[in-house]
Amino acid sequence: MAPPAHASTREPAGNLPVDVTSFVGRRREITLTKRLLAESRVVTLTGSGGVGKTRLAIRVATNVRRNFRDKAWSVELEDVRDPSLLADAVREQLGLSTPESPTDVDGVVDQLRQSEMLLVLDNCEHLIDEAALFVDTVIRRCPGVRILATSRQSLGVAGESTMVVPPLQVPDPDHLPAPESYEQFASVRLFLDRARAVLPELEVDAQNGPALMRLCHHLDGNPLAIELAAVRLRSLSLEQLEERLAERYDLLTQGRRGAPSRQQTLQALVDWSWDLLTEGERRAWARISVFSGSFELEAAEHVAGNGLSPVAVLGAMHSLVDKSVLLREETEGEVRYRLLHILRDYGQERLAESGEQRAVRRKHYHWFAGLVNRFAREWIGSEQVAWLERLHNDHGNLRAAMDAALEDDDGVTTALLIAVQLTPYWTARGLNGEARMWLEKGLERSSTPSPQRSAAVRANAWFALLQGDVPAADKLLDQAASGPTGSVAQAAYLAQVRGMRAFFVGDLSTATTLLEDALSGFRTARAAQGELFALFGLGFVRGMTGESETGLVLLEQAIALSTDYDEVFWRAYALWASAHVEFERGNLEHAENAAKDALRLKRRLDNRLATAFSFGTLAWIAQRQRRPDRAARLFGASAAMWDAVRAAPAFYATFEAAHVQHEEETRTALGDDTFDQEFERGYRMTSAGALDFALEVKKRPKPAPTKETAGGDEVKLTRREREIAALVAQGRTNKEIAENLVIAQRTVEGHVQHILTKLDFSSRAQIAGWLAGQHTGGSGDQSP
Repeated sequence: MAPPAHASTREPAGNLPVDVTSFVGRRREITLTKRLLAESRVVTLTGSGGVGKTRLAIRVATNVRRNFRDKAWSVELEDVRDPSLLADAVREQLGLSTPESPTDVDGVVDQLRQSEMLLVLDNCEHLIDEAALFVDTVIRRCPGVRILATSRQSLGVAGESTMVVPPLQVPDPDHLPAPESYEQFASVRLFLDRARAVLPELEVDAQNGPALMRLCHHLDGNPLAIELAAVRLRSLSLEQLEERLAERYDLLTQGRRGAPSRQQTLQALVDWSWDLLTEGERRAWARISVFSGSFELEAAEHVAGNGLSPVAVLGAMHSLVDKSVLLREETEGEVRYRLLHILRDYGQERLAESGEQRAVRRKHYHWFAGLVNRFAREWIGSEQVAWLERLHNDHGNLRAAMDAALEDDDGVTTALLIAVQLTPYWTARGLNGEARMWLEKGLERSSTPSPQRSAAVRANAWFALLQGDVPAADKLLDQAASGPTGSVAQAAYLAQVRGMRAFFVGDLSTATTLLEDALSGFRTARAAQGELFALFGLGFVRGMTGESETGLVLLEQAIALSTDYDEVFWRAYALWASAHVEFERGNLEHAENAAKDALRLKRRLDNRLATAFSFGTLAWIAQRQRRPDRAARLFGASAAMWDAVRAAPAFYATFEAAHVQHEEETRTALGDDTFDQEFERGYRMTSAGALDFALEVKKRPKPAPTKETAGGDEVKLTRREREIAALVAQGRTNKEIAENLVIAQRTVEGHVQHILTKLDFSSRAQIAGWLAGQHTGGSGDQSP
C-alpha cells in the first residue's frame, strides 16, 4: 500500500474483502456511485436490510481503488456495539497506531491526514452519531481521504451525498415477458445464479418461467431474501416455492401493514426459514447468536450444547450452513462460522423469548475465559504468532464476553481476569487504550479488595506507563501496593512494573533494586513470562549503568531462555537491548547485528513500539558509522513509528537525551536541507519499506525457508554456523558444542541465535529438521 501514513503493512491494494460469490447487476448503481464519489468526499449508501449495500460498496471500491495512491480500505462496524470503541475499530482494521484512549478519534484521524485513499465504513446505523462525528472530522482534516459509507440512514454530515440502494429490478406479474427474456431482470439473474449452486440442472422454460418471475416479484428484488429463498429448491420446485411464499407473505403481513413491504417480505422469509428448521436447529441458531463476528466449531459446541450433544450441534451447524442461515469461512485450513447480522439479531430475539439468554451468555463468556486462560499458559512457547492471530479473529467475541461478564454480578472477577490475562495480546497489538478501558470498567464494578483486583490495578498501571501517563500509573501502583497480592509471582509483577516505571523516568538505581527483587520472585515462583521480562529489564538497566558485562550476561540469559521456550517476543526485546548496550560500549558491528536480528523477529509479531526503538538504535549506529544519509532516513522512519504508537522518546527519559543528541549530530553532518529531505523520505516510507531499509535488503524476506529454497541462495549459513547447526541437529547442548569446538559458550549461543534468525525458526528442533532436509532434498519440518 502505500497504506495510511502510519499503517502496518498490508496487501498493496488495501484490505477489501474478496467476493466469494458472483456479483450480479447494479451497473447503474455502480456508475452513479462512482460519479457521486468524484463530486463529493462523502457518499452514503442507504437502504433496507439485505438490499446489498455492502456488496455494492465493496464492488465500487474495488473498481476505483487504483485512483487513490493509498488504495481502498474497509472498516466493518457491525460487531462494534460499544460506541466508545469506534475509533479503536478503525485503528485496528486499518492497521493504525494505538490511540491514547478508545474514544480518541482525533488520534486516529491524525494518522490519516497525509493519506490519499478511499475509506469504506460499513454498517454505520447502530453507531450513527459516533460515525458521523468521525466522518466529519476526517473530511475536515484529511483532504486526501474520501469516504463511502453504508447505513440504513444517512450520516447527516456536511457535504454528504446519499444514494438509496434500490432493490434489484423485478418483473411485473401482470405483464410477464416471454420466459426467454428473463435475463433483463437482475433479480431473476441473481436467483438463478444462486439456485444453480444447489440445483445445477435448473433451466428456465415455458412451464417454470412465469413462476420464477412471479417469485422474484414476491421477493421484492431483495438480494438477501433471494439468497434465502433459492436454497429451498433443494426440496421444492419453482412453482411450489412461488406458491408457498406468496401464501406465507399474505398471512404474515396481516396486521403489519404499516411496515415497508420489503421489510415485511424479508421478515416473512426469515420467519419461514425458522419454521422449516427442526427444534434442535432452532435452538442452535438462537444460542450461537450470542457470538460476535466469526467463531469456531468447538466454541459453538460448548455454547449451544445445553441439552444438545456435540454430534447434534455439529449436525445443526451443517444444516444451518446448508440452508444459508450460517456462513462458513475457511482461511488456510481453519474453518469458522458467522451469522449475517440480520439473522443474528433474529436469533437473539428468539433467545430472549426462550428464557435462555442469561445462561447462554454465561456459557459464552466462560468459554472465552477458558480460551484466554489457555493463551496465558501457552504464551511463552512456539505458538505466539498463531495465538495472536487466533485472538485477533475472536476480538469481537472477547469484547462480547467481557461485556456479558461485567453485566453479571457473578462474572465481574472473570471479566477482570480476562482483561489481565490478555496483557501480552493488548501489548503486542498496541491496544493499550482498549486494555485500560476494560480494566477500568471492571475495577468500577469490583470494589472488594482481592488478589484479582490488585492484579488488574497493576496491569492498568502498566498500560498507563506505556501511554506515557506516569501520574495515573503512580496512583494505580499505590493502590496495587496497598491491596493483597495473593502470590509470590503477583508480588514480583508489581515490583517489575514499579521497576520499569523507575527505568522510564531515569531513576536507574531504584529500577535496579526493584527489578532484582522481581527477578528473584519470578524465579522462586517459576514464572517464565515474568522471568524473561525481568531479565530483559534488569539486563538493560545494568547495561545502562556502566555494568555492561553484567547486563549483557543477563540479556544473553534472556535470549537463551526464550530460545529454549521457542518464543520470540522477549527474545526480540532482549536482542534490541543487547544492541543498545553494545552500542554504548562502542561495539558497533555487534550492536547492528543484534538490532537487525531483533527487527526480523519483531516483524513476525508486528510489535510497533519495539520497532520504533530499534529504528532509533539503528539510526544512532549509522550516525556513529559516519553514514549520515542512512541515519537521517532512519530517524524519519523512527519518528513515523513513534507517531504511529502515540508515543515518543520523551516518554522514556533514559533514551531521550541520547536520541536528541544523535539526531542533532546527524543534522550537523548533513546540513539542514539534506537532513530534512532524508528525514522526510524515511518518515513517508511504508512500514514494510522502512523495515527493508533498516535491514538493508532489496526485497522483503520470505516468512520462512521452504524445502525448495532452503538450500539455495535464499538462506546462507557461514561455515561455522553450518558446523554448529550440525551439532545442534545431533542434540548437543550449547555447553557441549562449546567444548567440542573449543570456543566460548557465549559465542555458541550467539551463533545459534543467528542461525535461528536467518532461518526464521524458533526452536533447535527446526534447525535439525532443516538440516535433514538439506541432505535428503528437503523433507524437513519447515513450520514456523
